[in-house]
Amino acid sequence: MEKISCTKVVLPGESEEKSSGKIGYKIVSRGIKCEKLRNLIIRAVKAHKSNSSNPASSTPGESRFWTIGITLLLIVMWACGMQSMAFHNAKWPATAKFQFAHPAVLIPERVYRNNGYLTVSSNGGLNQMRSGISDMVTIARFLNLTLVVPELDNTSFWQDNSQFGDIFDVDHFIDSLRDELRIVKELPPTQKEKLKTQPLYQMATRSWGNMSYYYRTVSFIGFFNFNSPTFPYLRQEQVLPVFKKFGIVHFLKTDARLSNNEPLENVQKMRCRVNYEGLRFTPHIEKIGKKVVSILRKKGPFLALHLRFEKDMLAFTGCTEELDKEEVKELTSMRYACPWWKEKEINSTHKREEGLCPLTPGEVGLALKALDIDPEIQVYIAAGEIYGKDKRLDDLRAFYPNLVKKETLLPSADMGEIRYHSNRMAAVDYIVSLASDTFAPSYDGHMAKVVEGHRRYLGYKTTIRLDRKVLVALIDRYRSGKMKWDEFSDLVKKTHSGLMGGPIERLKIPGKPKEEDYFYLNPEECLPKIDPSLRGLRSDKTKH
Repeated sequence: MEKISCTKVVLPGESEEKSSGKIGYKIVSRGIKCEKLRNLIIRAVKAHKSNSSNPASSTPGESRFWTIGITLLLIVMWACGMQSMAFHNAKWPATAKFQFAHPAVLIPERVYRNNGYLTVSSNGGLNQMRSGISDMVTIARFLNLTLVVPELDNTSFWQDNSQFGDIFDVDHFIDSLRDELRIVKELPPTQKEKLKTQPLYQMATRSWGNMSYYYRTVSFIGFFNFNSPTFPYLRQEQVLPVFKKFGIVHFLKTDARLSNNEPLENVQKMRCRVNYEGLRFTPHIEKIGKKVVSILRKKGPFLALHLRFEKDMLAFTGCTEELDKEEVKELTSMRYACPWWKEKEINSTHKREEGLCPLTPGEVGLALKALDIDPEIQVYIAAGEIYGKDKRLDDLRAFYPNLVKKETLLPSADMGEIRYHSNRMAAVDYIVSLASDTFAPSYDGHMAKVVEGHRRYLGYKTTIRLDRKVLVALIDRYRSGKMKWDEFSDLVKKTHSGLMGGPIERLKIPGKPKEEDYFYLNPEECLPKIDPSLRGLRSDKTKH
């Protein structure tokens, strides 16, 4: 018979010694189903009853037996009912691979010999930094390093001075991963003293390297001594031995430092754990994001549209579809003035035909309508300020009149100071996009990829990856009168049948990491194994 034991439970906030009068008990059952447990108790009660010739004259001990038996039976029936409700309310398939203890109970710390301290400077926007940080944690874990909480990019186009703790929950980041590696908020005093007498080694590691690169191969390392006339001085060293030799090493960049198709599955799973479990936004940002979701939910289902039609995006890509001459002139001047953007002369028409331009608000409206998205659905604009404002949004509003933004759903007082920081505002959009019934990006930037991958991890939530190259060709034919609506809609549906965020094989192109699927778009190694016959058919063989 399976063993059933009663275990003392001390209520939260109470020590065992001080919990007098507040002790409960829980039934612990190993490998036994509720129905079977209920039947065992009933059989035991019946057996006792049959052994009692005169129940009316039962002893006090027998009365206590009846009381305890009936009480246990009621508890088991209640527990079974709650278990059944939880089962039927669960969303399947469950894809989370890592279970964490309650925040109040720290998981055991991993003990290992520290090979050195890794400090990093993250680069890019919020989601570029997010995936980069996930890679840095993974590298530190498998090189047995201690990671210092990353610095965020304060020098990019967006000029956001937010630091890690302004966006992410630092304590959760450290505590939730402590069974894998040691993360500290700053260098220990002894290491800080060391840097007063020796310059900091800074490494420009190889893009798209796998873990064998970090273990064995050669990298260029910058020995940055700002007082040296030969600054910067470069020489070749092996990556891991450098940590053992100098103790502290700084990585200059974090994005695309690990290959999409790392051969070690444990490495890939660690990247997922950091990205989906370790990196949690601050309580303040989480509260704002959940409040927006709550407001939207009260009015029904909603679609989160990552509409990349901001001024900086159009200037960077050089895409000028539906813009007037003055707007094109303004965006071109902006592109030439920005030193980070290397490409200056851009053929907008050719780029659009290749699917390399963000879809315009009007094009997005046509595509969603062709996919039979309910015109009454709430469309949450997960983006910054749209270039041209209402003039451009009206093109989308003609198809979907219920357009909303976080700025219109919440008063400024609720938003607080985050409204002055683009990365914190992007964090709110991330939360809402993750919770949406449907997510649709108009361009394949980092947020589009990372959110789609996260939604896959949460159970293959619907994500419409709009095929821009096919769409612009179909839209041009439809607008020119060369194609009827029914034919247009049918072709749009067929094109996107395998691009809805479901199980799909990650596109791999050896030697061309920029052209293959990004790991965080489709983290296959972290998802449930799916029957190949149930996988979506790839219709995105080219880069969209």
